[in-house]
Amino acid sequence: MNAANANPAADERSDRTAGWVFSPIGRSVVPLRKYWRDNVVEDVDHQAVVAKIAVECPATARYILMIMMSAGIAILGLLLSSPAVVIGAMLLSPLMSPILGVGFALATGKRKWLVTSARSLLMGSVAAVLFTALIVLISPLQTVTEEIAARTRPNLFDLLVALFSSIAGSYAMIRGREGSIVGVAIATALMPPLAVVGFGLATFNWTVFFGAFGLFVTNFLTIALTATLMARLYGFRTTLSSKQGWFQSGGIFLIFIALAIPLGLSLRNIAWESNSQRIVRNTIQAEFGSRARISEQDIDWGTEPLSISATVLTPEFDTGANADISRALKERLGRDVAVRVEQFRVGADPGAAEQAALARARAAEQAAATERQISTMVGRMAMAAGVERGDVMLDRDTRRIGATARPLPGLSLEGYRELERRVAGDTPGWTVRLRPPPLGLPPLALGDDGRVVSGQVAEGTVAWAAKRIDLPLALRGPEEPVQALATRLRAEGIAIEQVEVANGDRIEIRWAALPQ
Repeated sequence: MNAANANPAADERSDRTAGWVFSPIGRSVVPLRKYWRDNVVEDVDHQAVVAKIAVECPATARYILMIMMSAGIAILGLLLSSPAVVIGAMLLSPLMSPILGVGFALATGKRKWLVTSARSLLMGSVAAVLFTALIVLISPLQTVTEEIAARTRPNLFDLLVALFSSIAGSYAMIRGREGSIVGVAIATALMPPLAVVGFGLATFNWTVFFGAFGLFVTNFLTIALTATLMARLYGFRTTLSSKQGWFQSGGIFLIFIALAIPLGLSLRNIAWESNSQRIVRNTIQAEFGSRARISEQDIDWGTEPLSISATVLTPEFDTGANADISRALKERLGRDVAVRVEQFRVGADPGAAEQAALARARAAEQAAATERQISTMVGRMAMAAGVERGDVMLDRDTRRIGATARPLPGLSLEGYRELERRVAGDTPGWTVRLRPPPLGLPPLALGDDGRVVSGQVAEGTVAWAAKRIDLPLALRGPEEPVQALATRLRAEGIAIEQVEVANGDRIEIRWAALPQ
């Protein structure tokens, strides 16, 4: 057998290559491939890059700690609706190395490396979700802010953000130009969605939970698979056969298509909603004329017919506005609509509408601040009483807030009284009432002259507890001081059911009747 026939497989590949080279497309691509291989791929130290990424992939204690701190700062920024705080959290996130590790492990076919990187990502993700859920549980702020809502509807733009972040991160690692800013780019696509997943878990808001989880999965797959393609492009050797490599590339392409289709549809819906918002606003403005101002506008996209509400500041009332706007919008949007426009009459001068709009904006801002104050107050009251927020009684008209406290081990009536003082100190202008459990009442010590020597603290605590629990008291002690105490307590509106005269150096106080 001669040398030409020694390796039939090599001859077959050579024939295929020759056919490619001598095709019109092949002749134009070969110089580009040769330039790329000789001037770009050859300059890459593949072993150094693999070692640099692999060393940062295991889930160390430092890695878990930094993940949790980054997630904690991110959820606080989301709750405060502060993009600056959210971006600041990304500076701490160490997600870049393990997620690039997944991509490069897929490209090189290193199973052990893939398992290590995937385990690190899983542990880090679980730690981030649980830590953010804990923060949300103990936080008085549990409302869905704009920053949180923005992470619950993944679309094609989110995929592009993850794609560009992965290209930047992979290129930086391969060319030895990595830095914190590249890690920030990748963390921006992953850490906020993880924090929102924790928020959804803590508040049992499954719409938020699954929306953010879908965004996280989309970004994770996009970043990892893009890193795989970048590694293959820069010539990282693989243990996969040629057939397996083509199969892997085809699978990655199909995954991108599978992600892009629903995300593209979601983006189309968002674009339609944005355009519809503009159409609605223009239609309402055209109905009332240029002298009117639209103060508020809201569209409920989940209703059928489409529910549209708005507030208009106008110098003249338009009694047929709802019907006219409904007909116009039905024609322009192609859907049945239900329009409710609330009209407020303002002066006819050009600046009247602007002044009224400004006044309403200030009133709305004050109302929002009041709602935040009330939400914080309810959270503090629930924490002091050891109950759920829903168990706190709130009366906005009389500005009263109250709760019935659960028995807490080691906490006396004076302790519950101090908790009430603290909540009241944080809520000026509100009447705070914390009803303690009917614990034992403190006795009052008497001096040689028969007067109370234990001070006014114990007596004040007894009076406070009796008013909060609203149960009658029974007193027992020397005649003169016990009668004087009964008189003082009755003067404060406290029911004294029994006064028993007995010798001793103190007055004993108990509940005359306890609830069954």
